Amino acid sequence: MEIQENYPFRCVLSLKPLVDYLKETVSASSSSALAEQTMELVRLLEEAPELLEPIEDLTLLKRHGDLVQRLMAQVFPPVFWDTEPVAAVVPYTARPFLASPRFKKLFIGKEGGFSGRRNIDAEGFNRGKAIRAYLFILESFYGIHHSFDPPLIQMVADGHTGLDRYFKIRFDFRFVEVLAVNGPKVLTDQERLRVLHHLTEPEVLREILPPQDFELRGFTVLQAVDVTELEVLVALERDLIDQESIISPDGFFRLQGRLRTLFGRPDLVVGLSVIQQDHVLLLNTGCEMNQCCIFNDSRHLHLSDLEGTVYQRAMEKREVVLVHDLRDESFKGEIKEEFDRSGIQSLIVAPLSYKDEFIGTLDIGSPRRDDMGPVDAMLMSHIQPLFSMAVKKAIGDLDTRVQGIINEKCTAIHPTVEWRFRKAAYAYLERLRQGHETEMPGIVFNNLYPLYGVSDIRGSTSARNEAIRKDLSEHLKLALKIVSLADHARSMIFFKELAWRIGIHLRRLESELAAGDETEVVKFLRKEVEAIFDHLAGMDNRVMFAIENYRSTVDPNVGTVYNLRREFEESISILNDTLTTYLDREEAAAQKVFPHYFERHRTDGVDYLIYVGASLLESDEFNEIYLKNLRLWQIRMACGMAWHTERLKSSLKVPLDTAHLVLVQNAPLSIRFRFDEKRFDVDGAYDIRQEIIKSRIDKAVVKGGKERLTQPGKIAVVYSSPDEGAEVRRHMEFLMGEGFFKGEMEILDLEELPGVHGLKSIRMSVDLDSSALAEKAGG
Repeated sequence: MEIQENYPFRCVLSLKPLVDYLKETVSASSSSALAEQTMELVRLLEEAPELLEPIEDLTLLKRHGDLVQRLMAQVFPPVFWDTEPVAAVVPYTARPFLASPRFKKLFIGKEGGFSGRRNIDAEGFNRGKAIRAYLFILESFYGIHHSFDPPLIQMVADGHTGLDRYFKIRFDFRFVEVLAVNGPKVLTDQERLRVLHHLTEPEVLREILPPQDFELRGFTVLQAVDVTELEVLVALERDLIDQESIISPDGFFRLQGRLRTLFGRPDLVVGLSVIQQDHVLLLNTGCEMNQCCIFNDSRHLHLSDLEGTVYQRAMEKREVVLVHDLRDESFKGEIKEEFDRSGIQSLIVAPLSYKDEFIGTLDIGSPRRDDMGPVDAMLMSHIQPLFSMAVKKAIGDLDTRVQGIINEKCTAIHPTVEWRFRKAAYAYLERLRQGHETEMPGIVFNNLYPLYGVSDIRGSTSARNEAIRKDLSEHLKLALKIVSLADHARSMIFFKELAWRIGIHLRRLESELAAGDETEVVKFLRKEVEAIFDHLAGMDNRVMFAIENYRSTVDPNVGTVYNLRREFEESISILNDTLTTYLDREEAAAQKVFPHYFERHRTDGVDYLIYVGASLLESDEFNEIYLKNLRLWQIRMACGMAWHTERLKSSLKVPLDTAHLVLVQNAPLSIRFRFDEKRFDVDGAYDIRQEIIKSRIDKAVVKGGKERLTQPGKIAVVYSSPDEGAEVRRHMEFLMGEGFFKGEMEILDLEELPGVHGLKSIRMSVDLDSSALAEKAGG
């Protein structure tokens, strides 16, 4: 609070306002002893009249030291004077003429000026003083009452710890009076209104009320109140709004400094961690700022590392836990190394939660044993909510960034493997944070077992082509009728040629639909026939009616007749919806039994791919019983697909059949995510065999003939090795006993496919009338 030499108001020290105050107190007091004591002091002052005049020379106070001390004791009682940081200054200045020992120790520098820092700059401080003075003048002479008391915080270094302490400076202006040098100016209505509109603008007020017209006399009482805890909490809350404060080294170092001030320990070490599922992410620790990062994989612990520690107790009790001596605690692994490096000897751990969900811990440690106690633990509980909100926000922001990277680099990811993509995204973000240009780390899953199945709509391509052929023929016939009626209304050789060209297209469509026929016919009709409709409509009413019928029959969205094809596509859609809904329901139930990667594709029918194995899971827990269960589930689920098709067939406008195939492979393979195509692919030349079989198996035929392996109402399971065949046979025999199959089991060899040899199959007919199948598939 330095002196401002060019302050616009004349401010003079005067003790007279205090003397006047004491006289008023005496007259209002009922205590004769107090009145006599006070009047004695007043008489003594009257014997030193220079003390009742404005005091320009402060040495005058020293000459009357005892008397001034007795007078100021009315303001600062001895007990108060000896214990509290208080002072008296020339009004509206920073010139103390009297200060208590504690005030001097805290705020007065060696040269007699104020030390430390303020929460506002010099310009703001001096502006505030001018505003206060004007408001005092307006209240004294013009009846305008407005309060103005912005908090003034003085920050000083603690003599013992070197840490900042915060003091709020309270001002008492009771002993200040204002003098109008030439009598108070009378304000016009316009001036008064302008004053009211600009109360906080001294540069405007001085145009109306020049500062030289007033003089401020008396003294101001200052009292410093320690608000360190409150200020630090406010600063913490402000800092924690920015998530970077807890994940960046610089931001966390600043937070640690504030907590050191709050707890009064310059060597305090702060740690912050987040719990995500069964892992612990060490967000930051203040003991080694150069290695702290939320993304660093080496800083991730397993939740089991905390078993039996103070952290587990804090989590279970959901309360702050104090450890006086860390020698009484046992740690292991990474967390033990962390404490060994930090040199911490005593510790307080606070659990962090959000809406009753445990999300992490905040701990503070000291390098001294028995250094922290219950009061510190209570203070820790006050800052818990601030860090809980900050950690929750940081997790949310980080999740958003990670999800954004996954969406950008990988599109939608199956939940089972999302953990691996999140781990890769963390590493990617960390590399970016360090300023390195980088790509997403490779994502490979090894030793996975593939399961593949397909339920194909039999003959869908031929049925679709036939519907297109008939619709195009109908379209051409509508056009031919219009041209023939036009020729009858106005005979022209051009109409005869156009009818002849339409006939050529019709005869070409009589047998089958060739590639490009649909595009060629629609283009011909639009360019050669429809282009003259507006002219033809005026020739004859019959021609006009034929054109209206043509336009009402042709679908405007596809530009051709779409009746049979619509019926076919609607039937395909209904059947596909039914099959995919059933598959998704069954797969969701299987996912609950054991997590696995699943993807399905919907075309004319539905096919799906499953990968299962230890590397897909963070826990690495896998047993082959889950693989065997999924294979049995596959075959049973295929029976359900056949049942749904049969149940639905009679209600479709175009009856459709489905054929079902399951592929079994015991040999594990590896898959790699291809970021360029944003999908998984098999990794390695040997594993490509699985992809070749998948792409060609639907064309497989039984060896020695032309019969297709897949047949409506039957389930075909394809395998290669005797062990695979034995497992398939066992599964199908079991399901036959359960009422899912009927008839004989067919053991079939398959004709060789390009690049694929030695495939075999077991095929059986589904018992579509089975009550057991209806109960299971119907749900």
